[in-house]
Amino acid sequence: MLYQISGKQIDIGEALQTHVKDELSAAVKKYSDRPIDANVVFSRNAHEYVCEATVHLSTGLTAQAKAHATEIYAAFDSCCDKMEKQLRRYKRRLKDHHRERAEPVEQIGGSSYILASSEHAEDAEPESLQPMIIAEMETKISTLSVGEAVMQMELTGAQVLVFQNEKTGKINVVHTREDGNVGWIDP
Repeated sequence: MLYQISGKQIDIGEALQTHVKDELSAAVKKYSDRPIDANVVFSRNAHEYVCEATVHLSTGLTAQAKAHATEIYAAFDSCCDKMEKQLRRYKRRLKDHHRERAEPVEQIGGSSYILASSEHAEDAEPESLQPMIIAEMETKISTLSVGEAVMQMELTGAQVLVFQNEKTGKINVVHTREDGNVGWIDP
């Protein structure tokens, strides 16, 4: 598994990096035979350390966890426990998809834009109906089944997930509805 361990304005020592690699690989390998990579970022928020971890699995799923603690090792251990609990919760579903899918999930590239908010005075008219683009990024759109897309959305804690339906080849969307159910948009 490829690790990227970094700190935002924090020096990450070799001992912490070794601890992260050992503990995270042990936790993830219990539930997935083929993890691809892990990204762990440490930062500081006032008196607390914050640890954010993202693990990409060969099944196309991404698991994310975040934790806070007054000590950096405790923040990572708590984050690792959350990651392990999340993967354990989906162990059966992950194994079922893992058996069906021999190849890693295909991904297509797409553009992602951040648009400026429309904070206009009530009486002022906008100059143009075209929104102002303030950032442009490359994003990956995975080819998944609807069940895998719902599982991916739940694992990441996202409200919306855009994916390419592996049966139809069309772009689909799953989203969390206000009533707690999951909505699926299939054009």
